[in-house]
Order: sequence, then structure tokens, then C-alpha cells
Amino acid sequence: MAFEWELKEGLTPCSDVVIASPTAKFGLPEALRGIYAGAGGLPRLIRNCGLHIASEIAMTGRQLTAEEAVKYHLANKVSRSQDTVVDEAVEMASKMANISPDAIIVTRAALREAWETASVERAFELTDQRFKRALMSGENSKEGLAAFAEKRAPRWKPSKL
Repeated sequence: MAFEWELKEGLTPCSDVVIASPTAKFGLPEALRGIYAGAGGLPRLIRNCGLHIASEIAMTGRQLTAEEAVKYHLANKVSRSQDTVVDEAVEMASKMANISPDAIIVTRAALREAWETASVERAFELTDQRFKRALMSGENSKEGLAAFAEKRAPRWKPSKL
């Protein structure tokens, strides 16, 4: 599981969750330097923001505020303050860490596959073929379903996926 955040400079393209400091700035400054954002930032920006906003950001070098980053789906939320950003990120990560490690691995893989694959159906097929059998026959799926039926908290085991 990867939780990446940058306290001063904005979005890391491979972040699963982004909690932005109120002072964070987001942008693609490459065109201002005579180059282009060639590491995947442009297609990802278009998917998040749409063509018009992505064009403005990429072709003017304009930086977005943290609030704009949330508005344009580049961040999940803005932290209460610059001093609380790490604590708030750890709080969200803790919620994820309390879920079955197998379920997190497969869910993250499915989200990433859907992000990178043009076809929703193909993304589902690839994830399902790769993980379904191991996930459903693993200890954690059995434990999660038993805990639900018995109305108790699950006791997760380390992933074997």
C-alpha cells in the first residue's frame, strides 16, 4: 500500500489518496521550462479535470490552490492546517490499515487497473483473473465474512496474496 504526499509541492501522480496542506500548490510547470509533462501527468490530468481545465494548467503553467485541487479532483481534501496534514493523512491511512490486507491489495490493484485501462470491462477481467481465486480462498475473506455473520470485529492475518 502506498500513501504518498508532498507537503510543499502538490500532487504525486501515483498517490492513492491526497490530503493537501492549505498552502499546497498543484500544477505542471514543464511547458514553462520548454518541455512537456511526459511522465503520464497529461492524460491523468485530463481524466481528472477534463480537457479545458487540463489544457489551462498544462499550457499556462498555472498552479492550482489546494481548494482548487479538491474542486478539480486532484486531491481528496485540504487539511485543517499545514501543521495537521501528516496527522490527517495518517488518520485516513489508519482507517485503510484496519481493513483486510488482502481486500486492500485487490481493491488497490482494481482501482489502478481501471485507471490505466481504457475499458472498464477489461480492467475488471484482468483484476478478477489475477486475484479472485486467491482472495476468495484466503483466510481473510473467510474471516471477514464470519466476523460479519457473527457481528464482531474481524481479526485479519498478514496477506498471502
